Order: sequence, then C-alpha cells, then structure tokens
Amino acid sequence: MAEKKYTVMVDDNFHYMDESERYKLNDFGTCEEATEACKRIVDEFLLGGHKPGISSDELWKQYTMFGEDPFIVTSDESCKFSAWDYAKERIKELTGQKE
Repeated sequence: MAEKKYTVMVDDNFHYMDESERYKLNDFGTCEEATEACKRIVDEFLLGGHKPGISSDELWKQYTMFGEDPFIVTSDESCKFSAWDYAKERIKELTGQKE
C-alpha cells in the first residue's frame, strides 16, 4: 500500500478565489504534521495582529481580510483542517471571549 502524502497549500484571504496567489508550503508524512504546519501559519498571523484591547470581531475581520488560509490536500479522508474554524477558536482564546 502506498504511503499517504499530506500536502499543505496556502491561499491568501486578501486574494480570495485567486488560485494564482496560492502556494505550496510543503509535503508532510502525517496528518498531524500537516495540521501543525497549518496551525502555525494561522497562529503567526493572529499573534501578529493581536493587540491589547482588540475585540474578537476586529481580529476576525483582519484575519478573514488579510490572513493566510492553509489547507491540506491528501487522499486520507479522515484528515481534515479548516483554517477559519481554527482561527475562530484561537481568537476566542487570545481575546478572552466567552462562548
């Protein structure tokens, strides 16, 4: 059986739906490695944009307008990652927003 490959591709939210702005980050051997790489990309943007007193809505707006949207390309149907879902959770953590 062939080993599965996990390729992380990255879209640019500022150029939504413009595949010419997409780039390949890397190939990974496991879903976990690929997921961690995706999380690092989202975290890097959110931590850079997080300022004391910023609202969760404002940070979300910044991310969806200007952040990067990494995703995993693989034949492994159990490997799923949504940058936007992850960003929503991280923003809640960073801004102290309650449910």
